[in-house]
Amino acid sequence: MLSILPTTPTPTGSNTTEPPPTTVILHGYGAGLGFFSLNLNALSSWVSKRGMPVYLLDWIGMGRSSRPTFKVTAKHTDTRQRVEQAETFFLDALEEWRTTMGIQKMTLIGHSLGGYLCTAYALKYPQNVSRLVLLSPAGVNAGPDTSVPEDELQRSRTNPDPADVNKEPQVAGKADVDAVKKEQIERASQHEQQPKQKETLTRRLFIHAWEAGYSPFGVLRAGGPWAPMLVGRYSSRRFADLDPQHTRDLHHYLLQISLARGSGEYALSHILAPMAHARLPLEYRVNKLPKNLPVTFVYGGHDWMDPE
Repeated sequence: MLSILPTTPTPTGSNTTEPPPTTVILHGYGAGLGFFSLNLNALSSWVSKRGMPVYLLDWIGMGRSSRPTFKVTAKHTDTRQRVEQAETFFLDALEEWRTTMGIQKMTLIGHSLGGYLCTAYALKYPQNVSRLVLLSPAGVNAGPDTSVPEDELQRSRTNPDPADVNKEPQVAGKADVDAVKKEQIERASQHEQQPKQKETLTRRLFIHAWEAGYSPFGVLRAGGPWAPMLVGRYSSRRFADLDPQHTRDLHHYLLQISLARGSGEYALSHILAPMAHARLPLEYRVNKLPKNLPVTFVYGGHDWMDPE
């Protein structure tokens, strides 16, 4: 954890407005809080103006955080349980930290997979979140083979579609049911008639390794003396726009956190399907967030995530 604390905290009392909430910043997959090193000066200035602290955290099982054993007991075919157990590994640790720190409400800022997990935290502990800021969040859109969850197809009475709130309920007749069945049959037929793209051997091996839970960091750990070279090829490309010294520092940092004991990295294949589409996409879940919770999406000009 890295904390940026104000030297002159915002005063509290009956004659002052409520102080702004504490801000917590969380990184993405395979990263760590060190990836925000170039933002620290700007964050420090921001803290001095707000008078409230900012905390940068490593997710449990990643970065320089502790590395407990990661385990999912759900059946491979039970997607919802797999995702929930994988998310719980991170979310309950964040909640334990919040309780220990005595923080009432947080503004959560998450990058990539961190944005996905921050949203999942807000869904599980909505009373503890005052705002979500999602930086190029992963897992927003459904993949081409993702089925729409049952609770999205048929909304509950406690969470109806806003457009249907004032409408009179209508009973579906036999003709309506037959029309839906006909449409489903036609869609299935069109899908079967489409020529299937032949998968390459490399793609099949990649999907098999992904579903089996293999980690790219496991390859690094098995690489022995070749690991620094492999990380160097990646870091030299990713941080090419930085000055050489900062690139070297990030290279050594990334090498150390990548070679650490495997833990949270194994959650990826349970949360995301091959090709990095979420198994339970956020687009089917954000409707359950509190209606008064501000959510901001932020994307860069040259972003690896498609804002569309």
